[in-house]
Amino acid sequence: MVPRRRKRRSCGSGTWMTNTKVLVFSLMPRTHGIVVLGLNRSHAKNALNRNLLKMMSKAVDSLKSDKKVRTVIFRSEVPGIFCAGADLKERAKMHSSEVSTFVSKARATINELANLPVPTIAAIDGSALGGGLELALACDIRVAASSAKMGLVETKLAIIPGAGGTQRLPRTIGVSLAKELIFSARIVDGEEAKSIGLISHVVEQNEAGDAAYRRALALAREFLPQGPVAMRVAKLAINQGMEVDLVTGLAIEEACYAQTIPTKDRIEGLLAFKEKRPPRYKGE
Repeated sequence: MVPRRRKRRSCGSGTWMTNTKVLVFSLMPRTHGIVVLGLNRSHAKNALNRNLLKMMSKAVDSLKSDKKVRTVIFRSEVPGIFCAGADLKERAKMHSSEVSTFVSKARATINELANLPVPTIAAIDGSALGGGLELALACDIRVAASSAKMGLVETKLAIIPGAGGTQRLPRTIGVSLAKELIFSARIVDGEEAKSIGLISHVVEQNEAGDAAYRRALALAREFLPQGPVAMRVAKLAINQGMEVDLVTGLAIEEACYAQTIPTKDRIEGLLAFKEKRPPRYKGE
């Protein structure tokens, strides 16, 4: 069952809230491990301002050391929008020195999201532009509605993507195509995003406007049965290995594999296989 929007005001039944602009809640008892981080700055289309970045950073920080968290879904609580990017009304009032500080904070916050040790999924049910797409690019997997609009549009404002876009987009879709999209400030829909490898899954939007979120939830449920320690070190091995040559990457894989050998979960997996039953992993 998928929770309805705008009805997450209590902290009971495994649901909790950090503030009205960034919601952090579970869909089921927390021991099940799926956690959702939802943006809810509706009047500004989830545009990133100082306060929202501060709240996001606090929310992500609360998740990174929680061993009960198995997968994080990043979504919007505002229909038709994922994140409109930087708050340009606030930006217009900043001194040039303040702009540099803000962009550094945005980059650091998005890096914190990227560095979460568990799988992360961006559910893009609406527009993800500029910093909004940079947020999504920091997630391990992106799912979007076919009607969603995505693009790094900063060059229209005579600036460049400054929160990871110039680095994560070419690593995702290739250097030449990333240059084309950034140089043109082109906006693509979900279908084109899927065809160029920007997203992993595209779905037709539904009446509730949460088709991408539902697909992201289905993916998260696929991840849940796997060993928690294995999931974390698999992500670590892939992320670190992609930044080095193959020989070094294989050494990283070896070191990460070694972390799984002494775990109780590894023994449980072997016993479950022998006894022909589902494993009961505890992340130990």
